[in-house]
Amino acid sequence: MDALLDQVLPLFGGDATLALSLFVFLSATLLAFGAMAAMQVRLSVRRRAAELAVEGGAPSAEDPRSLRYASRQATQRLIDYTSKHFSTVDAGEMKELRRRLIQAGFLDPRAPVLFFLARALLAVVLAGAGFVTTPLVLAPDSALYWPAIWFQGLVGYFAPNIVVNRRIKARQLEHQQGFPDFMDLLVVCADAGLSMEAALDRVGRELSDSYPSLSSNIHMAMLEIRAGRTMSDALEHFGDRLGLEEARSFATLLQQSEKLGSSLTDALRVYSEDMRHKRLSRAEEKAYSLPAKLSVPLIICVFPVVIIVILLPVYVRLKMGAW
Repeated sequence: MDALLDQVLPLFGGDATLALSLFVFLSATLLAFGAMAAMQVRLSVRRRAAELAVEGGAPSAEDPRSLRYASRQATQRLIDYTSKHFSTVDAGEMKELRRRLIQAGFLDPRAPVLFFLARALLAVVLAGAGFVTTPLVLAPDSALYWPAIWFQGLVGYFAPNIVVNRRIKARQLEHQQGFPDFMDLLVVCADAGLSMEAALDRVGRELSDSYPSLSSNIHMAMLEIRAGRTMSDALEHFGDRLGLEEARSFATLLQQSEKLGSSLTDALRVYSEDMRHKRLSRAEEKAYSLPAKLSVPLIICVFPVVIIVILLPVYVRLKMGAW
């Protein structure tokens, strides 16, 4: 090794650092090229194997012999079994659950079945996690051991309901904030001479950036109308999806205007003004309730500090006997 260094160093003017740097660079380059060559060989082998598999009639994703097809069929059988034995127990409850899931934005027809599955799986998973984590905190002979495990299972059981309720509240808040703007734009489109279908389509596209959920529901109502459903039925379904009393009143308004033959533009203008007054009333209600809400943190956080600041000097003087 020393003889090799003695022969190589004169080529670099006797600079060992430069020779070592060049040696490291060449080693890294050879290693990188070797790794790239190995990866190219593996890719070529995989590509060739895939071509041979296709030519030889290997099972595809839709072939009953494939693992993906078997797993898909097993999942479908599990969903069908759950739908048959759990989701049809109470038709009224199932209809209410379906309505709540639609209001939360879950439009898949299998959403109730997946809801039941998620609730059961979360309960089992969190209860199993409780068996693992609870002994780290509580002793097995403790009186709170089994209640803690049951509590975790109940949390998993009710977690999907909490998620759905939070999504419904968030979407309803967005719909409630955007509905007056929706009515104002609808009045503008009606004054411009557009029909109700064209006005709904235009307003839905205009609200897509500010209120995406409201815009998507308007788009679904337009799709129902284009599919052959009447305007009244489409707007009734629109109000059910939004979950707002204002939307249901809007559908009733259009139905009555159509039956009585009154001016639709005047009816929309009056209802739009009513929506603006309701929004202003809600804002005033929140403003008036703010002092009552601030009283709780004021009593808890501010008053104790004020009392301490006032009474602490008195306590110190009494303690020190400085009176």
